[in-house]
Amino acid sequence: MSFEGGSKDFSEGSSSTSSPQPGGPIPSRYESQKRRDWNTFCQYLKNQRPPVPLSHCSCNHVLEFLRYLDQFGKTKVHVQGCMFYGQPEPPAPCTCPLRQAWGSLDALIGRLRAAYEESGGSPETNPFASGAIRVYLRDVRECQAKARGIPYKKKKKTTTTNQSKGAEDSTSMMHFVP
Repeated sequence: MSFEGGSKDFSEGSSSTSSPQPGGPIPSRYESQKRRDWNTFCQYLKNQRPPVPLSHCSCNHVLEFLRYLDQFGKTKVHVQGCMFYGQPEPPAPCTCPLRQAWGSLDALIGRLRAAYEESGGSPETNPFASGAIRVYLRDVRECQAKARGIPYKKKKKTTTTNQSKGAEDSTSMMHFVP
């Protein structure tokens, strides 16, 4: 894995991203997952015909990877023609496909984005930080929310003085909302 800025991979990195050494620090769950995700993505690129060097990886390769992962998803996403489309709790099974959940994809991209830069890639060329990836994730989020009948509503940003009051209000309201 080489970049214009030099060559580096997880086995050569800092102790937080390298394999645990006997007696050394055990990587956090996040670091372990990030390493597994990074290795999976790099293997995906190697399996392409022809193989794609990491230095030539673009946001299109990332999008293809995300679509490839859908076959391993566990989230039922109803298609618009399904009689259960828009129902939060369908009464019966259907043949709609299983997909990766938006939250899983969003977290995956965050880990891969960090791993890319830790492996020597520059933030300016990070394919995981591309606008196309953000658009794809937004579309997946909205599509999955509509399919479940739960429209996605963006959370409003509050000031620090309102945040503590808002937290108290929302906690007490949770018990009374049907």
